[in-house]
Amino acid sequence: MRKTISVELVPDAEVGDYVIVHVGHAIGRLDAEEAERTLALFSELAAEEATAAGAAAEAALAAAR
Repeated sequence: MRKTISVELVPDAEVGDYVIVHVGHAIGRLDAEEAERTLALFSELAAEEATAAGAAAEAALAAAR
């Protein structure tokens, strides 16, 4: 996902760098290894949330029957 953000607070950030963004502003840089670990964690969390949401929906349907 690409969005336009402000890099005023991280003047050494360059195109292609991984940065931490808060409310549209880059607030820190990450090296590629740390960024990959962080993205993997976000992916795991999203999968867990999807699984939990699916289970909740199935429980609601079962209760409605």
